[in-house]
Amino acid sequence: MKISKMVDGVKDGIDDAREKVVKAVDDAELDKHAKEIGDAARGKAKELEDATLEKAHDVAVKMDEMKRQWDLKRLKPIFSEDLNGMQYSRLVRIVERDKKFDIEVCRGSIGYWATCKGERWVNIFKDSVNKFGLNFYPYEDVNFYYVDPTDKDNYIVLDEYFDRLKQARVNELQKIAQDLGAKKFRVTYMREKSSLIKKKWNGKADGKAKDGDGTVSVDGDKLSKQYDKVEIEAENSFPGHDPAEPHVRYLKYDQNVQNLIDMRMDTKGPINHQTLSIKLSSTSGLKENDAAKLDMILKSLKMAGNTTVLSEVQNEEKSILKYEIEF
Repeated sequence: MKISKMVDGVKDGIDDAREKVVKAVDDAELDKHAKEIGDAARGKAKELEDATLEKAHDVAVKMDEMKRQWDLKRLKPIFSEDLNGMQYSRLVRIVERDKKFDIEVCRGSIGYWATCKGERWVNIFKDSVNKFGLNFYPYEDVNFYYVDPTDKDNYIVLDEYFDRLKQARVNELQKIAQDLGAKKFRVTYMREKSSLIKKKWNGKADGKAKDGDGTVSVDGDKLSKQYDKVEIEAENSFPGHDPAEPHVRYLKYDQNVQNLIDMRMDTKGPINHQTLSIKLSSTSGLKENDAAKLDMILKSLKMAGNTTVLSEVQNEEKSILKYEIEF
């Protein structure tokens, strides 16, 4: 019995040991799996974090680009590289550099485009005028300029535009007289004044007339032209000489002036005297529709003065230069 109990005790001890070994192995396996699961979870979390950061970065980049494009569209900056082949607007404004252009997207800008009801014009920063290769006459730090009708690279200050172009044409007529060998010339500025005058006129009437002589008196409005301004702009005399072909710029396309030059240069049929009427509007750089657009721009910027560009154009349409020349 004792031996049998001892054997049973040994068996029980072996079974207990085996269970402990199995449990230890099982626990080790569980720890291993738990570690693997933990590592996998941490790996997935890291991947998710990286993906989230990458996505957030992409969103930030896209938002920055959207803001950049919005600023470009809103401010319309001009850079030096944009000038190659660029077509300038007829109206140009020289301005101070505004602080709103002190942002990254406008770094290095030399001006900007502005728009008013579909009309665009170039604004040039005062510190970048020399970058554009344009001539401004007379040059002022900040002002509006309009293109010279004879040279797209020359701009005339808008306030003096009409006076300076009138003087340029007067000067050209003087030079033409000198080159053609004139002995005397005169240029007179004349501005027409239109008025409606109540006037009676006589006309033949069909049938029986009241006064019995076949005529009838009728009151009517008749347009009469007068001149409310007449000024001698230039007058001079010369010894006279053989004609030389003049260089014509502002009056190049005026048919009357060209005809005068052709006749004087024709030695077979020289002329002794000629009187021309040159309409200023025919060689003007501004028409009524252009003037109305300029007035709209100036008004929108609250820069309109005590007159309008349109009224100046209308005055020019009523003005002539009377050119008298003797050879």
